[in-house]
Amino acid sequence: MQIPYDFDRVIDRHGTNALKLDALQARYGNANLLPMWVADMDFATPPFITAALRARMEHPVFGYTQDPPGYYPSIVKWLNDIHQWSINPDWLCYIPGVVKGIGMALQVFTGKGDRVVIQPPVYHLFRMVIEANGRQAVDNPLKLVNGQYEMDFEQLEYTFSRQPCSLFILCNPHNPGGTVWSRPTLATLAALCAKYNVTVIADEIHADMALYGHRHTPFATVSDEAAQHSITFGAPSKTFNMAGLVSSFAVTPNDTLRRRFYSWLRANELNEPTIFAAIATEAAYTHGHAWRLGLLRYLEGNSTFAAQYLAAHIPAISPVKPQASFLLWLDCRALGLPQAALVDLFERKAGLALNEGAMFGPGGEGFMRMNIGTPRSVVAQALQQLAAAAGSSQ
Repeated sequence: MQIPYDFDRVIDRHGTNALKLDALQARYGNANLLPMWVADMDFATPPFITAALRARMEHPVFGYTQDPPGYYPSIVKWLNDIHQWSINPDWLCYIPGVVKGIGMALQVFTGKGDRVVIQPPVYHLFRMVIEANGRQAVDNPLKLVNGQYEMDFEQLEYTFSRQPCSLFILCNPHNPGGTVWSRPTLATLAALCAKYNVTVIADEIHADMALYGHRHTPFATVSDEAAQHSITFGAPSKTFNMAGLVSSFAVTPNDTLRRRFYSWLRANELNEPTIFAAIATEAAYTHGHAWRLGLLRYLEGNSTFAAQYLAAHIPAISPVKPQASFLLWLDCRALGLPQAALVDLFERKAGLALNEGAMFGPGGEGFMRMNIGTPRSVVAQALQQLAAAAGSSQ
């Protein structure tokens, strides 16, 4: 298939207040590191999205607006076309970001000190938003088996039975490991959560980015128990590289959960998208099918290239083969380095800014997360710098 876009194009993001560049000095103490940490891509947002935004900007008034009539229908159609998930439009509501949505769900469904389950190593902001809101993050650690992560249901049921838990935050697909959870796995999780009356908040922001023939399964589709005990958060932001437009949404099939959550959002006027978020979402989901497929093939190429390069030049570092998204989870444990020395290898010696694995919680020690959502020449440069640094360290 011909890729309908030049993903090899290197775009200079300096001067745009890009977090991955302009925060390097503050976060890493070195503004000159090659940035491969923040989970956005370096590819231009697709032209059909910028064209839609540009057309609206031709009008000089940006006053109060209502949702475009095609906004929610575009989400409904996309979920059905891509994920075979048929939803009622009434189940939808805009939210101003997935992490913010988790914080809002904590306010609605939990109280101070309540227990909220997460599965480390997992996206670090899950733990941060739980604890910052005065709730208790409880770990259900994942198990790395034959190079892929699995859920520990025995430990989870023990956790549920020992003390009540209010919410379970699911990362589906998983970040940073890139696991696309199987239908049987999700069904078992749903049954356990239903048994102990635990509501699942499913972060499915990477749902559209399954790789190598894998298929994403929306949590709410695996059983009636899953549908009735969950709220799903999604967005076009990762797929179409438009995170700055804040275009997330919630899907809540259960009437009781939906009334509680959406009435709170409406009361605080948090359910209304900005004018540009709605326009960009509709454009992405209406015109983005071919572009998405081209992107996924390019990301597969980056992943395969990185794995082959590491095997040839730094065999002590082995990536967990991602089943979804543009984040490469590097297993560096065979290097035998303490965590501080591992970070030093990547940052000071190799000149790279990655996310160190320990930040994702227990089980992340000895790993590094690399963003390969960038032109292949940049991936190659990063790996060459790393190989040179690893060679000089031996």
